[in-house]
Amino acid sequence: MRVVADAIAVAGLTKRYGEKVVLGGVDLTVARGTVCALLGPNGAGKTTAVRVLTTLTRPDAGSVQVAGVDVVRNPRAARRRIGLIGQQPAVDDALGARQNLVLFARLHHLDRRAAGVRAEELLEQVGLAGTGAQPVREFSGGMRRRLDIAAGLVLAPEVLFLDEPTTGLDPAGRRDVWEAVGGLVAGGTSVLLTTQYLEEADRLAGRVCVLAGGRVIAEGAPRELTAAIGGDRLELVVSDPRRAGEAALLAERAAAGPPVPRAEGGGERVVVPVSRRPGVVGDVVRALDGAGIDVDDVVLRSATLDEAYLRITGADRARAEVPA
Repeated sequence: MRVVADAIAVAGLTKRYGEKVVLGGVDLTVARGTVCALLGPNGAGKTTAVRVLTTLTRPDAGSVQVAGVDVVRNPRAARRRIGLIGQQPAVDDALGARQNLVLFARLHHLDRRAAGVRAEELLEQVGLAGTGAQPVREFSGGMRRRLDIAAGLVLAPEVLFLDEPTTGLDPAGRRDVWEAVGGLVAGGTSVLLTTQYLEEADRLAGRVCVLAGGRVIAEGAPRELTAAIGGDRLELVVSDPRRAGEAALLAERAAAGPPVPRAEGGGERVVVPVSRRPGVVGDVVRALDGAGIDVDDVVLRSATLDEAYLRITGADRARAEVPA
């Protein structure tokens, strides 16, 4: 029995186009049965990384294994173990859902009977049972994307690559795709997801890898990345704007815990990063009350993956430096 430690194992992946280094020594590990989100600004190297991992592009250096197979030495074997869902729909609008899946199965050399059986299995798996005869042109965006995913599962891949699977979908369509991906992972499929939606990465991925300039600049669980920028936030609205700075210092001291970034004060609003939740609101309110500083509102909220991403990639600083 073949035992694979990780679904994806990449070390020192390098890819150049002429003098341009697109990937400059990328390391990436994806555990079996998990979702890893690959994030990064345009030009970060995400698409190139996916193309290498799916055998569409040869790397210049590094080790790349997918489902336990070296994609450079044995690309044909790697292709039998992976599925790729690109940004552009692969299904035919004029055909029914079942016809599309039978066509894909036949292209993968399944006989006619096996192709029909597999098509029905896949429709059930992605939540499209009972729609097999319906023309794809009548499908909603979410249903169409589910069918795209089903087409990528014809050979029951161990590892599925999803390249921005919900781009252009409305909230209902995105939810449809999320449910389909969740079902796949529950069944043991490993997924590498590229997305521009941070909410999507937070919802689906147990691990996030951020690329910038062809290198990994941060990785970890979404909660780990938000903790790295200060974790939770205590937001205060001070009645007297002139005392906002004083309130920020008092609140920062009362929040205590390990060292965190300085509090931000601006007008009546004060934002304090906190490294502990239990009792922090009461401690801060008591400190301000003792100093005679009135507070109109106080909210403790978690930092979002969007905030972590912007801070990690420097996009928040770049925006702040743009002249108004």
